[in-house]
Order: sequence, then C-alpha cells, then structure tokens
Amino acid sequence: MTGRAFAPYRLVARRTRDVPSSAREGPVLRPTRSPSRSLVRGHAATLALALALAAPMATLACRAAPGAEPTATATAPPRIDFAAQVAALSEPGGYFDSDNLISNERSYLHVIGALRRLGVRGGAYIGVGPDQNFSYIAHVRPSIAFMFDVRRDNLIEHLLFKALFAASRNRLEYLALLTGRPVPADVDAWRERSLESIVAYLDSTQATPASEAAAREIARRGAERTRVPLSESDVATFARFHGEFIANGLELRYTSRGRPSRAFYPTLRDLMLERDLEGERSSYLARDEDFQFVKALQARDLVIPVTGNLGGEQALAAVGRLVASRGERVSVLYTSNAEDYLMRDGAFARFAQTVAKLPRDPKSVIIRSYFGGFRGAHPFAVPGYPSTQLLQTIDAFAAAQIEGAMPTYSELVTRDAIDPRPH
Repeated sequence: MTGRAFAPYRLVARRTRDVPSSAREGPVLRPTRSPSRSLVRGHAATLALALALAAPMATLACRAAPGAEPTATATAPPRIDFAAQVAALSEPGGYFDSDNLISNERSYLHVIGALRRLGVRGGAYIGVGPDQNFSYIAHVRPSIAFMFDVRRDNLIEHLLFKALFAASRNRLEYLALLTGRPVPADVDAWRERSLESIVAYLDSTQATPASEAAAREIARRGAERTRVPLSESDVATFARFHGEFIANGLELRYTSRGRPSRAFYPTLRDLMLERDLEGERSSYLARDEDFQFVKALQARDLVIPVTGNLGGEQALAAVGRLVASRGERVSVLYTSNAEDYLMRDGAFARFAQTVAKLPRDPKSVIIRSYFGGFRGAHPFAVPGYPSTQLLQTIDAFAAAQIEGAMPTYSELVTRDAIDPRPH
C-alpha cells in the first residue's frame, strides 16, 4: 500500500578502515541549506530540453523487442539528468501514518502468471511504494519505471535501493549491504545460488560493527552520486531507514504509527520467498537474471522515484507526458490500494481523469491490492491470504469513467476485474 498521494550537500573526503578498499576514498553526504527555487527551475528546464531532444528518437527506440535488456543504443533517448528529472516530476510531499519500508501485500506475486498470459511486456511502468515494484519490473521488463508515493520518505528509500544496486554484483551482495551483513569473500560464486541458500546465509550471519559501517558508507556514497539534493532531515531519514533493515534483517515488517502491527503482515523474508499462483518463486530476488535486469535499469537512471499524490494536479500527468515524449505507452500502473484513500480524500475523480489520458495500448493494466476487512473477501481471494491482487485493463477503467458514474471502492475492485488465477 502507499500513503497519500531539497538542500544541496557538500563533499567531504574521508577514509574508513572498515570500508572495502574500492570504496574508502571519496565524497560523503553532508547536508547544507535547502535548494533555491532557481535550482529547481533549472532542473525543470534541463528536463524540458532533454525531452525535446529525446522525442524524435524515442519512436524508433520503442520498436525494440519487448523485454530486451536496457542497454544504450544509437536509437535510445539520451540520458536525462536523474536529479533534475526527480525534481521536475515531483510535488511537495504529504503524510501517511506508515514508513512503508516493505509491502504488507503477501499476495503481490499472484498476478505474475496473468501478466504473462496477457502479454503485458515492455513500455513504461508506474508503481507505488517500495521494492515490491522491482518484482513487477523484473517480469514486465519495462524500458523506464516511475516509483510514486505521496511521502518523500519513499523517494529517500528508493535512493537507498539505487545506491545498493550500483554497489552490488549479485543478489547476496545486495541483501548483505541492505541488512549490514558481512559480504563473503566468495561473493562472486553466489550468482547462481538458490534464493533459499542466500536466505540461509543471511539468517545465520549477524551484522558486525565493521560490516554495518561499510554498508552505511557505501549507501551514503551511492546516494550522493545521484546528485539529488538532500536536506538534513532527508539524510537522517536515509540513515534511519537503512538502520531498520540492519537492525531487523529479514524479520523486518511493515509498521504503522498509532496502529498496532497486524499478525498477518509478511516479513521481508516472506516477501522474498513468496510464490506466484503457478507455484514458482517469482520475486526479483528469486533469479539472478531478474535482479540483473533491475540493476541495469537502475544503472541507466531509468528507475525514477517521484514524490506525488496519484490524485494530485502535477506528478502523474507529468509522468504521462514524459512517457508520451519517449514514444512509449504505460504497460502497468500499480496502485496497490491507493484508490481507496483517493476516494476518501475526494481526489479519485482527478486521478481517473489523469489515468484516462495516459498513453497506453489494449494490454495496459492496473494492478491493485484489495484488503477485504469489513467489506468481506474478494471473489478472487486466495485462501490464507489477507490481501487479493487484482488486474483491470486501463482501457476498461477509462471507459467506466467516461460513463460518468462514480464507483464505490467495492465496485471499482470488481468491475471488469481480470481473474489472475490459473484456469
């Protein structure tokens, strides 16, 4: 689920004995003052110029075979400045009563088989929340992805993920750095090891002062290289989030402020080891090739965190224009259960109008997560799962909005819903 929908740093050279020799020297994040409006305007101007240059070539680029690895080609749009793009697309942040460090949707992989059967592939991916998006990205193989949340904290967490993808050769190294565990000397030999063996290593290995310091230094340096301006509060949030992964390891769970944790919330381990409805482990950490795809997309700055309300005036519409300028279409819009909150806040109508204008094709889909609670179980519910993952084509959603009737949330999650269960 998602919640409602910068100061420049200076560079300080430093040595840390506990950091690998390849990462010992270099800049370290230090917050200073908040950025000026002129800096943000400059970023926006840079983005506008890049879009103008990218558009003529993007039409050729989008003819590439769906699912191709994200490698630079003569026809690919030129790289756009990552920090400028983040600033230009984002809105002021909002509040939600959860850190959302990991998902609470244990059913998140239940649509993977249906996505495959429907031929949902390539294009642009838009999703909300933290790293459950990477599993959808690994299967859909988009050419660009946007990570939405009304909380700026989600953007900060994605900078942590981005930094660790850049520093990691494989899944074990990534997870070791994320949880502050020592990286084994033979880490290269783990590339084709099973996810179960990786989990066993992490469960049996404790973080040490040296391994935690090394992981934190690598993460800080990676975030600095993104050039996204960070305030003192942002830097503290970045460190706190990384600290939660280190302190809890694979036992980390979704937590809320002011509400008790639910017993059914999955741990990070649960989410990693979850299976799709065909019985296959399907997270982005299940196979090295899936991890490497997400890593490559991150390396090209094509996984872009956006602070924005899906029902707001700017962010989602701006992403739609960017996707269109690249000659792409939106293949997946993953909303989790955000539409429930948009309806409560009176923002659903604007969200629906924006979605109806997104570039798409007949295979473009919305992925939702439904928590029944007092509403009761969904017809597609899988026994033992408190959440139900759902699909609807964007065309069907847009057509329903054209009819003009404002649906209830229960109507929204059942009308034209595609049954993800194998037949």
